[in-house]
Amino acid sequence: MILRRALLATGLATPALAQDAQWPRRAPIKLIVPFGSGGATDIVARVFAEAMGRELGQSIVVDNRPGAGATIGTAAAARSAPDGYTIAVSTISGMAVGQTLYAERVTWDADRDFAHIGMILQTPWILCVKPGGPIRSLADWVAASKRPPGLAYGTTGVGSVAHLLGVQLNTAAGGGVMEHIPYRSLSQSSADLLGGTIPGIIESLTATSSYIRDGSMLALASSGTRRSPAFPNIPTFSELGFPQVVAEGWAGLAAPAGTPRPILEGFARALRAAHAQPNVQQRLAELSSTPGALYLDDAQAYVRQQVADWAPIVRASGARPE
Repeated sequence: MILRRALLATGLATPALAQDAQWPRRAPIKLIVPFGSGGATDIVARVFAEAMGRELGQSIVVDNRPGAGATIGTAAAARSAPDGYTIAVSTISGMAVGQTLYAERVTWDADRDFAHIGMILQTPWILCVKPGGPIRSLADWVAASKRPPGLAYGTTGVGSVAHLLGVQLNTAAGGGVMEHIPYRSLSQSSADLLGGTIPGIIESLTATSSYIRDGSMLALASSGTRRSPAFPNIPTFSELGFPQVVAEGWAGLAAPAGTPRPILEGFARALRAAHAQPNVQQRLAELSSTPGALYLDDAQAYVRQQVADWAPIVRASGARPE
C-alpha cells in the first residue's frame, strides 16, 4: 500500500494501478445476468444495479445472457477483462449446480475463475399446487404420488435445483412416482399448473410469492432450513419428515478473477450500502427474499463449499443437460 501511494504521488504508477485509480469513472459497468429479462433474478439484479450505481456514481447496465442453466452468461463473465467494468450475477444454479451438471461444456471454475463480491439474497424453494383440489398438504402429495399414474411436477429446467429437490423428495418418500416436467420459464409452468395440465411445480419463494399471496397457488412445503418470516404458515420439508429436502437458494455478485482488490472492495461497499437502503429492503421483502450477509472472502468460501456440497447430489440424480 505504501509503495502504491508512492508511485501514484510521483507519477510512476503502472498502467494497471493508474486504471484502478480511475475506476469507476472511465465507463458504465456491465452487469451480466445469466437469465432472461422479467424473471425474479433479473428483477432483483436491476434493483441492485440501480442502488449500487448511485453509491458508485456510475451507471450499472444489465446485460441478459440466458441459457444452459445460467452457464452461458456465467462463461461470458469469466472471459471478461478483470478491470472492474464487468461483473455478473452468480447463482446456485449457474455456479454450484451448473459446474457439475454441465461439466463437459463448462470451461470455467466457480472458485478459481471468479472473485466473489458478496451475496445479494437467499430464498428457499416451494412445492406448490392449484388450490381447491384434492391435494392440500405434503402428505396428500406423497400419498397421491403412490397411486397410479403418480404425479408430475414442473420446474424451470433439467438439473435445476428445483428438479434435484424433486428427485430427493421422491427418493425420500419411497415407492412413489414424481415425474419431472422441465419448462423454460415460470410463466409457462405456472400457466400449466393453473390450467390443470400439471398437478404441481417447484420454484423459488422469490418467484412464487405473488401467486401464493393472491391465492392462485397453494404452498405445501419449503426447502428452507426454517420457515420464512414472510410466510410463517408454510412448513418446511424437514419438519414434515423429509430432512433430506433442504436447500437455500442464493444469488450474489462476482467479478472475473484477477480484478484488483481495491475495486472488489469498492463493489462490496456499494453492495453493503444497497442492502441498507429502505427501498431495496422493501423490494426484497416483497419478493420474500432474505438479504445476503456474506462479502468478499466469506462469499468466496461459501461458493467454494456450495460447489463441493452439490456435486455428489447432481451426480446421484442422474440429471443430464438438455
